[in-house]
Amino acid sequence: MPKVAVIIGSKSDEKIGEEAANFLKAFNIDCEMRVISAHRNPQALDEFVTGTDAEMFIAVAGLAAALPGVIASKTCKPVIGVPKEAKLLGLDSLLSIVQMPPGIPVATVGIDNWKNAAILAIEILAMKYPDLIGKLEEERRKNR
Repeated sequence: MPKVAVIIGSKSDEKIGEEAANFLKAFNIDCEMRVISAHRNPQALDEFVTGTDAEMFIAVAGLAAALPGVIASKTCKPVIGVPKEAKLLGLDSLLSIVQMPPGIPVATVGIDNWKNAAILAIEILAMKYPDLIGKLEEERRKNR
């Protein structure tokens, strides 16, 4: 069964993380959500990222928004960053996540756009788990 780790940088990111995790669970994707700050607890983040059996990560972060980039620096698994609106209308978070150095990519969705992060994760997983394609197509039909 596919597995996605949703990591949020702080409790203030919880609503966005839970929305993404619940959407993925509706597709029968196993999700694990953790609150791990890249700044306040880098060792715990390192241990989780290198030890998890998750196939990819969704990382929600505001302000300096280092979390998605730090995760990407520790794994070759896909990382999807969700910038959170905290200050400066979320532009600080967006730019922090999207401007990664060459060789350490983070797929970045719009500010607070947990749904696109979850859908992108499903699209990536569908390459390995083709049964997800039909479910995703049905979701798109519902939203037309």
